[in-house]
Amino acid sequence: MQQLVDFQALAARLDAAGLGHWLAPVEALLRQRLSPQGHGDFERWAAAIAAIPGARGDASGLKHALLALSPWRKGPFELDGVSIDAEWRSDWKWARLEPALLPLAGRKVLDVGSGNGYYALRMRAAGAELVIGVDPTLLYVLQFVAVNRIIGDDGVFILPLRFEETPSASGAFDTTFSMGVLYHQRAPIDHLRQLRDTLRPGGQLVLETLYIPGETSCACTPPDRYARMRNVWLLPTLGELETWLSRTGYGDIRVVDTSVTTTDEQRSTEWMTFESLREALDPDDPDRTVEGWPAPRRVIVTAINPGP
Repeated sequence: MQQLVDFQALAARLDAAGLGHWLAPVEALLRQRLSPQGHGDFERWAAAIAAIPGARGDASGLKHALLALSPWRKGPFELDGVSIDAEWRSDWKWARLEPALLPLAGRKVLDVGSGNGYYALRMRAAGAELVIGVDPTLLYVLQFVAVNRIIGDDGVFILPLRFEETPSASGAFDTTFSMGVLYHQRAPIDHLRQLRDTLRPGGQLVLETLYIPGETSCACTPPDRYARMRNVWLLPTLGELETWLSRTGYGDIRVVDTSVTTTDEQRSTEWMTFESLREALDPDDPDRTVEGWPAPRRVIVTAINPGP
């Protein structure tokens, strides 16, 4: 674990952020998950990361090491002459949401469902003092470790945790992001409440999620899959999503952007060779999924924790 995460630096950062009570439970989980017992491919992935320092200056060798950590879902990254063309053009989403952010300079940020840390690194570049990301998928966390072997940013940590496993944050964060997470929650109201608990009074939530078109306030549950995804639970209309946020205590709720996801923004690449959005859409009607649902639409919403 010490080779993959600078636990001493993490401990110092958490303590300075008022999250010292995270140290013991987080360390125990990291020791369990950042090990061969955490995943059957752990040793292969760790070997790829170990090869990175020696491959720097050799673009072909570096690309080989980074490709060993495929599939890359979020990106793009430019690393020592290697271009990681990930499945998602995450820079497009960042461009849509960045104008709506309260200034990140000096802020402590929580990034829920952070994946490989693409957005967390954008948050740091925008001036955030500290970004803590959590994601349960070990491969994505190790992708961040690989990227940070090259970038060397000591103000970002991506932890292999589910959000529900993190101890109480007690209003420790100035900004909390939850992007691409809400529709995977069986209890989305609970998720929104837990996100609000992480924010200080006046702190900003940045929420990005799937929604369905419609003027009524309602939510639908796919009986099996949505766009070939099994773990999609509730898909709200915009009106219903705003109701959820209002009922969970948020104020200043603003719909920042709505967009239909295109096959230019989410697609298969050399770095993610599996089926992507194109295969999830009806070939005869790309406005529908293969299951007959409206094609994926995404909304970015910001809201404020008004405090007690």
